Amino acid sequence: MNPIDPAIEVHGAIWFQAGGRQLGGRDRIALLAAVAEHGSITAAARAVGLSYKAAWDAIDAMNNSAGEPLVSRAAGGKGGGGTSLTARGEQLVRTYLALEAEHRAFVSRLSATMGDDLHLMRKLMIRTSARNKLFGRVSAVRAGAVNDEIVLTLAGGQQVAATVTHESAETLGLAPGVEAFALVKASSVLLGVPDGPMRLSARNQLPGTVARIVPGAVNAEVVLALDGGHTVAAIVTQAGLADLGLREGEPAVAIFKASSVILGVLE
Repeated sequence: MNPIDPAIEVHGAIWFQAGGRQLGGRDRIALLAAVAEHGSITAAARAVGLSYKAAWDAIDAMNNSAGEPLVSRAAGGKGGGGTSLTARGEQLVRTYLALEAEHRAFVSRLSATMGDDLHLMRKLMIRTSARNKLFGRVSAVRAGAVNDEIVLTLAGGQQVAATVTHESAETLGLAPGVEAFALVKASSVLLGVPDGPMRLSARNQLPGTVARIVPGAVNAEVVLALDGGHTVAAIVTQAGLADLGLREGEPAVAIFKASSVILGVLE
């Protein structure tokens, strides 16, 4: 299982409602708890970072939503009288704290069992203009004087080679075992059919099966399904489509240069 990505975490919040209206959440319960602790609206407001007026506005709103007082105030003027929670207010704070403890335990258990899904969610959030986004792990780094060749192994065992500057490789932290993704524009992908031996200078040649063809007036988008679940899309002319005799379910090869690949990593 992949470790839980620190950039994506499971969070939640508890709110009480009364009569369809929100009674309060963590901040308002914290205000009530501070009133119980300090016995003063002024001190409670200061403890939770509210003004005196904002604290009373919140308490009035809670009292109105609850339909009964949650806070009672003895006479004595501003800051001079004692303030305390009613029995209902005390019960509300106890209930919230108990629910919050259970909620934290639930979220902790959920996070512990959803590591792979959270990691996948982060991948799905990556948005780029490149049609092809291929995830894998770095399996080889071949250093050069200026450029490095990075080899990414996909889930199905296919390998994608990319040429990047040595500085970029260091900046991205590309090393064997590091998870990374390759971006390739559909316009950079050529298609071939494996009727016979193909000898090409392009570094990347990924065999697959034509999954679908989306025709257009001049060009067509051809999507190849690779082993392991990845797909590669290519833009070809209608004439090229006819010349190759590409049909859904037929084998084909996606071909693109290492220099056409952009690499990225999940931070």
